Amino acid sequence: MSTTDSKEMQRIAEKVAEKGAKAIEAPVSGGCHRAATGQIAIFAGGERDVFESALPVLSCIGYKILHVGPIGSASVLKVVTNFLASTHLAALGEALMVCKKSGIDLKKAYEGIKISSGNSFVHETESQVILNGSYNINFTMDLVCKDVSLFKSLSENYGVPTEVAGLVLDIFKQGRKKFGDRAWSSMIVKRIEDNCKTDLRAEGFPEELVDYSERKKGFEVRVD
Repeated sequence: MSTTDSKEMQRIAEKVAEKGAKAIEAPVSGGCHRAATGQIAIFAGGERDVFESALPVLSCIGYKILHVGPIGSASVLKVVTNFLASTHLAALGEALMVCKKSGIDLKKAYEGIKISSGNSFVHETESQVILNGSYNINFTMDLVCKDVSLFKSLSENYGVPTEVAGLVLDIFKQGRKKFGDRAWSSMIVKRIEDNCKTDLRAEGFPEELVDYSERKKGFEVRVD
């Protein structure tokens, strides 16, 4: 259920098949705060009948569940979503710092971005612990470097020329070198805080994200 190389997932599935069983991959997305309340999203990869048999179990773990396709496809989609999240996280530091330098109250900047076309899941969640100063998102620099590296490998394997991926990977490699492997990934914005000799703090934001919503029974997101 982690972020995995798709080819490795296919190799493991073949080993499972040799034993007379069938494999399913089910990477999750949405953050630890949603996982704690069973609101996590799940991407499933595998044969449709295997997915159908696993759906009751997956529904106990997560909320929105999407059958992506054959083994390996869910791993690819998870890597893609993590790459997008990392890209927006890197951009958030620059965006918030421009707001602060221009004199905009950062709490108002947060709300303005949230209701605008610049909004994202990353902003709604990670910006809160950035503005608090804890940076505690329960995800680390080394994991971002792993995930963006997986995305870059996928793009190279499929012959897709990328410009953003290499830049994002370099930014997080610098953050990893400066703050350490296990530093929270959202500390990437501290690079620009240090360079500007100012912080991105605002009152009223939590040290750690908590999902207070009630546990919802998982359902399949159908697109076929």
